[in-house]
Amino acid sequence: MPVLPVLVLVGVLIVCVAGGTGATWLPLLAAGPALAAATNGPRGVLCVGLLAAVTGAALGIAHEVPPRELAAMLSAVLAVAAASGLASALRGRRERVLAAVRSVAEAAQHALLQPVPETVGPFQVAVRYSAAAAEARIGGDLYALVPTPHGIRLIVGDVRGKGLPAVGTAALVLGVFREAAYDEPDLLAVVGRIERSLARNLGPDDFVTAVVAGHRRSGQLEIVNCGHAPPLLISASGEVRALESGHPSPPLGLRALSGQAPRLQRLPFAVGEQLLLHTDGVTEARDHARAFYPLAEGVARHVCDEPARTLTALHDELLAHVGGRLHDDAALLLLRKTADEPVPVPSRASAL
Repeated sequence: MPVLPVLVLVGVLIVCVAGGTGATWLPLLAAGPALAAATNGPRGVLCVGLLAAVTGAALGIAHEVPPRELAAMLSAVLAVAAASGLASALRGRRERVLAAVRSVAEAAQHALLQPVPETVGPFQVAVRYSAAAAEARIGGDLYALVPTPHGIRLIVGDVRGKGLPAVGTAALVLGVFREAAYDEPDLLAVVGRIERSLARNLGPDDFVTAVVAGHRRSGQLEIVNCGHAPPLLISASGEVRALESGHPSPPLGLRALSGQAPRLQRLPFAVGEQLLLHTDGVTEARDHARAFYPLAEGVARHVCDEPARTLTALHDELLAHVGGRLHDDAALLLLRKTADEPVPVPSRASAL
């Protein structure tokens, strides 16, 4: 039996008996089944409704309420109980449907955004992803990390638009990236494969901003920024700087319109340094005063030798900045180099 609705009935009973108010408070008995509909199933609601009707009948007879008024009051209580039972049944059905949809969304997320291992060769890796629609679990932001014979390859991107079309485009980009990253020795060739696939499948106004990065055995970091927010390089001492490209490249899917080819940026990546890739859902998150979240300052405050702990602190601070709920998808991928050693090459099946 639901506790709160029963307490309401007991309260009405006490007021009517102790206060000697007669039938004045009897209509409040209908609040019992109405409250039960919010938390209980139809059976619980009907039990509360019957209890309210019996209580009302007993109080009405004890206070000598005219039969016509008592019948009207009991009819109202039973009608509210019936309506509340129906509402409870519909609520339970919606909850079951939502649970099924969320389970499908979780399966889709695991298939689309495959889990990234905490350690890949001489690197520690951490990822945090938040969809703006919490019930959906997935959105238009994307990320992936693939160990290959050419070193590790990673991508973080943001699809223009929202909803299922954005998820479909993200799935296309990730599928092509995972295949090309393993096959192509040149990082620009990987970007070219993605560009050609998007040119065949996207509409004229659609595009994807992305950062594609790789680390060869030579110890150099390679970055191709296609219209995306610049990644942050964190030195071993904790200094943070944005890796602005001297030759910005157009977003993926717009090369034919711009006529510009992507450029490869190379820089050293030493032991203890970290690379943070992110989407604009992080840097464009605003607080109540419409101020953007200062990502570089947040990284400087929370950076440590454990990427997972760093991203947890950043994510918590980001949610606090926006008041608890993001209005855009947000992805963070942090890579930390721990040693100078070759990256082990997995089998092709495990890489894909």
